[in-house]
Amino acid sequence: MKEITYREALREALLEEMQRDKTVFLLGEDIGQYWEGAFKVTKGLAEKFGVERVRDTPISESAIIGASVGAAITGMRPVAEIMFGDLMTLAMDQIANQAAKIRYMFGGQAKIPLVIRTPFGGGVNIAAHHSQSLEAWFMHIPGLYVVVPSTPYDAKGLLKTAIRDDNPVIFCEHKLLYPIKGLIPDEEFTIAFGSADVKREGTDVTIVATMFMVHEALKAAETLGKENLSVEVVDPRTLVPLDKKAILRSVKKTGHLVIVTEDCRTAGVGAEIAAIVAEEAIDYLDAPVIRVAEPDTPIPFSPTLEKFVIPNEEKIIKAIKRIV
Repeated sequence: MKEITYREALREALLEEMQRDKTVFLLGEDIGQYWEGAFKVTKGLAEKFGVERVRDTPISESAIIGASVGAAITGMRPVAEIMFGDLMTLAMDQIANQAAKIRYMFGGQAKIPLVIRTPFGGGVNIAAHHSQSLEAWFMHIPGLYVVVPSTPYDAKGLLKTAIRDDNPVIFCEHKLLYPIKGLIPDEEFTIAFGSADVKREGTDVTIVATMFMVHEALKAAETLGKENLSVEVVDPRTLVPLDKKAILRSVKKTGHLVIVTEDCRTAGVGAEIAAIVAEEAIDYLDAPVIRVAEPDTPIPFSPTLEKFVIPNEEKIIKAIKRIV
């Protein structure tokens, strides 16, 4: 085992897959040799593989994804980087109407082995245009996989799986996760889509959390453990496909559920998970399901106001104490 950052784990996955398969290439704004990516995930890759396989693009998200879809159809495996997740909105036709639907509309004759990497989330004071969490949008589009890794181990294993898959994958990375360190094996590994991970075992209440909120949930669980409250933390790791069995199994064990996500509360990831539990495990619940999410508001630029709207350990503990 070795300890590396989330950023380094992503870079390792890209490097290994580019070495393994010459059809894998990267494209995006400023990812090449001059800037090496806004968050430095692609650092050193242009120098190693050349500018043909690590391609700086014009500042046009629709062009990046449009070119990626075309390349995927013709047999390449593009990994596109969109600098901020908010800017995915500029390529929604290419994502929702083309990448997600082409394989279905051509009866499986065309494949779209495309990965779109993009950072979501707040916490770095860059205001409403660069701090959203829009993963629930992509859950709603049939034909897309949606991946939400929270640790270096998950990031590397899931990115390698995403690159090898023949379907389009939205690969969501939280900005605050890039410097976080974790252990990963020295040998090669992948992680199957649709396999949740229980990050902490517990018996009194289940927290289902995603991305950076997994770490806030683990802090809350640690704090509540000192008060003799046993909290289980379940990380879905992928939202599409979603490991319903793991979530329902945990809820049936604890009888209590708190869902923690950084997207807006209305019609968000938490709403879908809550609906699944209500449909399939309501008889096991001893209290209402609680969602801890952002209020339905743009993310403020002010650090104080941003902190106020983003879920955190304190808000998670308050939610748990409401139902236990």
